[in-house]
Amino acid sequence: MDFLSILTPFFFTLVASGTVIGIIFGAIPGMTATMAVAVCLPLTYSLGLENGLALLLGLYVGGISGGLVPAILLNIPGTPSSIATTFDGYPMTQKGDGESALRIAVISSFVGGIISLAALFFFAPALADFAIKFSYVEKFLIIFFALTVMAALSSNMLVGVFSGVLGIFLSLIGAYDISRGGNGELRLVPEFLEYYLEGGFSLLPVLIGIFGLSTILIEAESGMKDEKGLSSVKIGKGRRFDFSVFKGQFVNLIRSSGIGTFVGILPGVGGSAASILAYSQQKNFSKNPERFGKGEPSGVMASESANNGLTGGALVPLLSLGIPGDSTTAILIGAFTLQGIQVGPLFIGNNPVTWDAMIVAMLAANIVMLIVMIFAIRHIAKVVMIPKNILFPIILMMCVVGAYTINYGVMFDVWTLLIFGLFGYFAHKVGLEIAPFIIGFILGPSAEIYFVKSIESFGTLSIFFTKSWIAVLLWILIALSVWFSVAISRKKKRDLTASGN
Repeated sequence: MDFLSILTPFFFTLVASGTVIGIIFGAIPGMTATMAVAVCLPLTYSLGLENGLALLLGLYVGGISGGLVPAILLNIPGTPSSIATTFDGYPMTQKGDGESALRIAVISSFVGGIISLAALFFFAPALADFAIKFSYVEKFLIIFFALTVMAALSSNMLVGVFSGVLGIFLSLIGAYDISRGGNGELRLVPEFLEYYLEGGFSLLPVLIGIFGLSTILIEAESGMKDEKGLSSVKIGKGRRFDFSVFKGQFVNLIRSSGIGTFVGILPGVGGSAASILAYSQQKNFSKNPERFGKGEPSGVMASESANNGLTGGALVPLLSLGIPGDSTTAILIGAFTLQGIQVGPLFIGNNPVTWDAMIVAMLAANIVMLIVMIFAIRHIAKVVMIPKNILFPIILMMCVVGAYTINYGVMFDVWTLLIFGLFGYFAHKVGLEIAPFIIGFILGPSAEIYFVKSIESFGTLSIFFTKSWIAVLLWILIALSVWFSVAISRKKKRDLTASGN
């Protein structure tokens, strides 16, 4: 298929529509880009791969960007990655500069998105070409490293490890496929569910349940009460925006965007870590650190450029190694699954048209985000006032219909949606880490294949340590990630002890 034939008005309409819908999802407190992509995922089945990805990437970029609206106007992060934006964005609103803060955040988000897209364009193909040479041993160790990094960067490493292992365990339910080196027999399946679980839990209803239904349950528990200030959002005076505020901020924008892109490449770390790290760096390098937290524009720039720098970075490991960079890109695997395409080292080389279409879609989504949020920011700000008691029933209906139709009308997929929706709700209550669980669930079958094939080929576990210099390097990285987690845990305990004294 010719690349130019993909770039139709319909393609760009899907990008624009996805971006606007994503902005709306991100702007409503409690709803996220991940939820937007999960809920709209079933819609992509009939669109084809390129058009479906155009919609989902628009949702991704728009959803991440939309979180800045309630962060600045209400001091409520619209998405987890917008936490650091509240530090200086809301004080600017209190001073009557809410509209200026929104425009600063939007432009910074655009810069971060473009820089991360450039990193994706140049770095992912090179990494994929390198990864093609990997044997089953290196592929297994990469997945092991990804799960270790996510566990190490969780709030509690043991909980992160448990969540990842639980995800792998549930992914192995069903027949032990002969093509994976198995014997074709069922495992971990109760007798009364053998008919339904022969192929295991379907991925897409699991994703929609955890990121769609569970979010609704968590929000509904609060009673659907009006959040503070929703009845009267004050955006500030309609003064002419002064671009001189960006004078001297070039290094800040580049550094923060780079931090966001790098953090995005690390599997499962999340945007909140990227924005807080970039904000902290800017505060450390600033000549006037005392201004931060009191309405300093450079703090908003650092947070939002890192925030959107995550978008391109998180796609690098997905498209070059087949490992999602965050929860949202994990859901994008569902779009590829629907079309029968596997992401990994061979993806870019075997699907050049799809790769080019994704780059164009990301670029178009960032441009649409900039235009819409700059020129319609006062209207977008009103989105935060949409009552959730109207919105959530609509989303719940979309979740159920999507889960039911994804496999041509299988009712058990609706039960899967309910089971994992409740699982996500209780996981939130008891403190389980969702990102390691989801990545474990997605990568579990691949990890099993690579492990079994490695043992079949070499017949000894020592091959995982001696196969190549890459294997040795990966073990060193795994050890470093564990050491980092232990060091952070000990520091927290020392700080708690010091504060107690």
